[in-house]
Amino acid sequence: MPAPSSETEALPVATGLTADDAPFASLARLYQALSKEDQARTEFSDRIVPGRGPEHASLFLLGEQPGDREDQIGQTFVGPAGQMLNQCLLDAEIDPDTTFQTNAVKRFKFLPRGKKRLHQTPNAGDIAHYRWWVGHEIRLVDPTIIVTLGLTALQALLGVRRPLKSVRGRVSRWNGRALLATVHPSYLLRLRSRDDYAAERQRFVTELQLAASAAS
Repeated sequence: MPAPSSETEALPVATGLTADDAPFASLARLYQALSKEDQARTEFSDRIVPGRGPEHASLFLLGEQPGDREDQIGQTFVGPAGQMLNQCLLDAEIDPDTTFQTNAVKRFKFLPRGKKRLHQTPNAGDIAHYRWWVGHEIRLVDPTIIVTLGLTALQALLGVRRPLKSVRGRVSRWNGRALLATVHPSYLLRLRSRDDYAAERQRFVTELQLAASAAS
């Protein structure tokens, strides 16, 4: 298992992510505006799922999109992947309640199949649609380090698709902040081999520890 690196690399910043204006004084105002202005689109739930956590958390966790469970409850990272994330945070000796957790896309994208709603991966247009809002979340929380969970979150910040393995597990420089890219916790849930699961889970925990160290 490759050990996380402490090397720093400057990563690109997506167009449309940063803005000179500051139209929202708080996260509550931001989410109020988002709920009012963002109209539900085909394939998406009609519910906005906001981020949660301290307004000025030093550790900012950016995932892909709300899942079915998150959409039902209206709270991010409460489904199986969220439970995995929070347990791994605890294993890394990080209190989940001290982190800010949100998603690159603010609505659940799904395909109806009978009574089930099957997760659909957001495309570049979906990511771009919410990028401006993510930029203001980052501005308001003002974290020391951002951890991107999976490719969608990484693409949201970089503006380009980049192989996760090329940046995973090391602290990079991004838009005046530190950034660490890693897998989405749902990836761990899909692993069938016990050995693969144990190795990848430990790698994920180690990466979270590296992020926490960079945040302190």
